[in-house]
Amino acid sequence: MKIHVEQGSIQASSADTIIVNLFSDVTTPGGATGTIDQALGGAISDLIAGGDLKGKVGEVAVLYPQGAIDARRVLVVGLGERDGFDLEGVRLAASAAIKRARALNASYVATIVHGAGIGGLDVQSAAQATAEGSLLSLYRYDAQKHNDDEQQEIETITIVEYDQSKIADIEQGIGTAEAVHAGVTLARNLVNMPPNVATPSRMAAEAKAFAKQLDLDVTIGGRNWARRRKMGAFLAVAKGAGEKPKFIVLEHNRDQEELDTIVLVGKGITFDTGGISIKPSANMGLMKSDMGGAAAVLGTMKAIAMLDLPLHVVGITPCTENMPDAFAYRPADVITASNGKTIEIISTDAEGRMILADALVYARRFEPAAVIDLATLTGACVVAMGAGMAAGLFSNDDRLRDQLFAAGKATRERIWPLPLWDDYRKAIDSDVADMKNSGGRMGGVATSAIFLKEFTDYNWAHLDIAGMAFSDKEKNYLPRGATGFGVRLLVEFLRRW
Repeated sequence: MKIHVEQGSIQASSADTIIVNLFSDVTTPGGATGTIDQALGGAISDLIAGGDLKGKVGEVAVLYPQGAIDARRVLVVGLGERDGFDLEGVRLAASAAIKRARALNASYVATIVHGAGIGGLDVQSAAQATAEGSLLSLYRYDAQKHNDDEQQEIETITIVEYDQSKIADIEQGIGTAEAVHAGVTLARNLVNMPPNVATPSRMAAEAKAFAKQLDLDVTIGGRNWARRRKMGAFLAVAKGAGEKPKFIVLEHNRDQEELDTIVLVGKGITFDTGGISIKPSANMGLMKSDMGGAAAVLGTMKAIAMLDLPLHVVGITPCTENMPDAFAYRPADVITASNGKTIEIISTDAEGRMILADALVYARRFEPAAVIDLATLTGACVVAMGAGMAAGLFSNDDRLRDQLFAAGKATRERIWPLPLWDDYRKAIDSDVADMKNSGGRMGGVATSAIFLKEFTDYNWAHLDIAGMAFSDKEKNYLPRGATGFGVRLLVEFLRRW
């Protein structure tokens, strides 16, 4: 689908569907909405006066011009209250309007930038949010099934702006939105794929494909590669996997030594049975989403390469299945990670932290200014934060924590700081190794983070995104299924860096 900007008057657009907006306190429309109202003989004002259009968040009124202007239909989307209106309000308005347009079988849509007029928002940011809310809402996973009732898809979105001086800023906002959309789409597609398709090899193939397209350096390590680097924790989880494990490393701006280095690490368990500590069969299929962290990192790397951010960014995604094979690692095994630390296995279902351990050690070689890992790590985090509410944030650096929190607030990919107290370390003390890989049911989200801390000696943050990577229902611009959580957050964080 194409999205672009056009200078001119919205009422003169050749689109079949025009989108304008309305705050809830408006009684007489102004700006572009007022211009359309005049062209339609006061039809919008009549709706407001009759109480049929209140400007509430997500409300969409449909008007048919009947030849008064070229467009077949006009949609007026509510922005809600003016006080507190922000970029999330823009995304919500754009989402509600574009989904209604698609339901009406629109093909060519023209819209104004929501919030950049009397809303008072920065025009570039508002244009990005308008485009993001629209593009993210139109996502559909291309499922492997016959579909005899294919829906009409919107082919083109044009953002129309009358003021020529704002065109360049709007174009830049659209460009950022398109890169973010590409990254989120990649992450959503990978998580939505069935686990017999989104194997570690498929993850590696996807990484290689966009790395070639966008000039990223890529390394794909297999068992022997990992063995030479003494990645005992990663290999332990991969022992029972029929699918070959892949340790994927992507680099943006590898040769520019003067740039700050940020390393992103994503948990890539492409299917998690729990291993020998096998999970209950009910809902086990949802464990295809246990590579949501890796998918987010790959999506972020694609987006920042498209944006050509002036940073040296490394994306590391250790990918493997966790299966109960005869060769699988067992409870009571003692495993040695690549930094020499030994781990007593309490549960083979605490496998995500094992593969992350070696990935975090590997991150050290890049001399990073910061390392951020993302993982669908613990059910305890979902219990603590709530499904679809927020990811848990742990960090050994307050500045890094605050930067991530601010990026999450700006993108509405919310994260919330949780304690990383040394007291939690006692829960993973072991009689036979340096540590256990599980501290038990109590404090599970914190003890998993304190485990990961053992493999870091740099500024580091851990995001437990369990409960955020997959949704059982559609909500605004987030679809049912994979959400792509983490891509927008990380891109915003890196842009601000």
